[in-house]
Amino acid sequence: MPPTPPLLGPGPAVSDPGPAVVRAPRAAAHPGCEHCPDDALDDAELISARAALTQGRWQSARSLLLHTGDDWDRRGHRATVLAREPYATAWAREWLLAEPGSAGAATLYALTLVRRALRGKEDPERAREACAGAAALAPADPTPWLGLLLLARYLGTDEETRRTFTEVRRRHPEHHHAHHLMAARIAETETGGTYELCAFAERAAAEAPADSPLAVLPVVAYAERHRVLAATGRAPADPAAAGHWTEPSALRALGAAFDWWLEWGIEEHPRRHIDLNHLAHATFGAGRYAEAAALFQRIGRHATPAPWSYPDRDPCEAFRAARERVLGG
Repeated sequence: MPPTPPLLGPGPAVSDPGPAVVRAPRAAAHPGCEHCPDDALDDAELISARAALTQGRWQSARSLLLHTGDDWDRRGHRATVLAREPYATAWAREWLLAEPGSAGAATLYALTLVRRALRGKEDPERAREACAGAAALAPADPTPWLGLLLLARYLGTDEETRRTFTEVRRRHPEHHHAHHLMAARIAETETGGTYELCAFAERAAAEAPADSPLAVLPVVAYAERHRVLAATGRAPADPAAAGHWTEPSALRALGAAFDWWLEWGIEEHPRRHIDLNHLAHATFGAGRYAEAAALFQRIGRHATPAPWSYPDRDPCEAFRAARERVLGG
């Protein structure tokens, strides 16, 4: 496979978070469609707290994060989803004024600034300072560092991104979201083929506990690689047409990840639907429809933007078309 030129520059771009290929996957908006992605996935408590935050009742977000405790993957998932609400910055600031020493308030506020910075509406340095302040209030919590990693992944240098990823892993070695961010970053910046990306994903999967969903990371890495190849015109946008999932190495990664799912499942992890969608996308692309059908049944209505939006597709339409193909409607 030919090497792909890097898509990210070495420095920040405040007004534009980079080429379209490196932006976060877009979500669809089809009124009445039961498969349109929702960042909250199936977290009912998060959905309730998000609705309350939209109405200015930040106390529900406070209670949610308080009771999440040190379940770091869940805490990161919940905080980043809350931070995406349009008026979350104002309500998080109000919470922080009410409780100046609250790590939860500081973290949520910092993540809202990160979100705004990635959309070109906030100075990234201000967002970095807010994340650093939140990290000082909760030294063991990787979530403020996740905010810094989001900034570095889209706006920072390779060195900054790797350094920040190390800080996240120092607090939670199997951090799910952080590993996905790193896989995407490496896919965009690697110039010598896929060795570094594959090595990163395979090493993370091998070093994680047997029940860790990082077992699916090699599949995620291949999806990220195809996204970059398609975005740069080196592969068809449709991974099936590109033969992406019929490559021997991709099939080995997919087989290992699917076998892991059969043995361990991922029923309790807060971001499990992201992994299930990656597995369904890959098995469908490989023409393994029986396996894909089982995955679509488990996913239900919880489609995720990644990887169905890759490289620039409507994720809702792509998910629905694949689902109907294997389930017959």
